[in-house]
Amino acid sequence: HQVPEIARKLGMTIDEVKAHVELIRHLDPKPGSRYNRPDSHYVIPDVYVVKVEDQYVALLNEEGLPQLRISPVYRRLLDKSAENTDETRAYVKDKFRSALWLIKSVEQRQKTIHKVATSIITFQREFLDHGIEVLRPLVLRDVANDIGMHESTVSRVVTNKYMHTPQGVFEMKYFFHSGISSSYGESVSSVTIKQRIRKIIGGEDLKKPLSDSKIVNILQKEGLVLARRTIAKYREELKIPTSNQRKMLY
Repeated sequence: HQVPEIARKLGMTIDEVKAHVELIRHLDPKPGSRYNRPDSHYVIPDVYVVKVEDQYVALLNEEGLPQLRISPVYRRLLDKSAENTDETRAYVKDKFRSALWLIKSVEQRQKTIHKVATSIITFQREFLDHGIEVLRPLVLRDVANDIGMHESTVSRVVTNKYMHTPQGVFEMKYFFHSGISSSYGESVSSVTIKQRIRKIIGGEDLKKPLSDSKIVNILQKEGLVLARRTIAKYREELKIPTSNQRKMLY
């Protein structure tokens, strides 16, 4: 962004350099990618969050889940009156048990997903109503204690599962974040703080961009006490450049 220096070295006016900069800025750095576009992968939610009167409820998406049942043919093979050997009946009985175990496991999986989703709805009611700004800090232990299961079970359930909410489609893992205590006594989600940082930077004067220290001061006035290195970490996770890199010198 050292436009005045570039203009001086090239013997051009600042306006001429700005015109060239704008042209370069709109060039495609990877022109070949337009001819090799990757296939689009669409997320199919595992859970739909629907508002019924004044309450949110979790509805499982079972469209892609086959209805499992045991064929009557194999049930008849267990009939002692049929002309089957004891060895055949023992073999079928063993497979029958395995099939029942599989069916019950799938049913239990669905019940567990529903329990976890319902617990998330309970904890994140304000988010469902108002959005990311009021996302509540939440850890796996909170949900595990709420539904009476182990943390590892909750962790497995939320992996690669998605929820369709009034605020959009989110991975179930998205709702689990650490919290930072505010001066007014409540914990604020790290996601909410990142959102606030994005908004603060989005409204800055590009000729005088805000340093991480200044962002610390702004958040401190709002009751959020964070270290400068924490702000830097969150800014990097948001893929936002440093204040020097954001500065426009013309």
